[in-house]
Amino acid sequence: MRMQRDTSLLLIVDLQVGLMPVLEAGEQAVEEASWMGGVAEALGVPVWLTEQYPEGLGESVPSLVSSLARPRTWRKTHFDAHTESGFARALADTGRRQIVLCGAEAHICVLQTGLSLLAAGYHVAWLTEAMSSRRLEEATLARRRIERAGAQAVSADMVAYEWLERCDDARFKDIHRRFLKERASRPLRFA
Repeated sequence: MRMQRDTSLLLIVDLQVGLMPVLEAGEQAVEEASWMGGVAEALGVPVWLTEQYPEGLGESVPSLVSSLARPRTWRKTHFDAHTESGFARALADTGRRQIVLCGAEAHICVLQTGLSLLAAGYHVAWLTEAMSSRRLEEATLARRRIERAGAQAVSADMVAYEWLERCDDARFKDIHRRFLKERASRPLRFA
């Protein structure tokens, strides 16, 4: 299934200050989520953030928040964001059925949220280079598990170009200038 900007939502799970010191490739996950968030906002795709128990783990990483103009932030205590009070109803109300999912920890909150979204009938795209866990092996295992459950592993470039659809309009030129050119030489780790 191709990603469509009119039916997509970017969900960034728990990239929080208190988790960053223990995450493998956490900085890359934040950079990639920020980049994807910028592209999403430029194309009118909603961006949602979750924060797991921010009183203990801190709020979302400041560089992520400052890179986004208008994210919706959900504070949660459930590992699975979809079970948090009001979340499922608000998501259904958007009418968006394709969820681009990323964040931390891939094998806990991201995985549980993704599995719940799949069970609710959403199409889940696992944004590989914006996933992080304490150990890379756990993020890789989470990816395998969610793919078996029906999610698709994608890269940020795949999503961006599918959302863009074509190169002959002003949106492509603006996004290419602002976002796409910088990615060409950046090495990435995929979970």
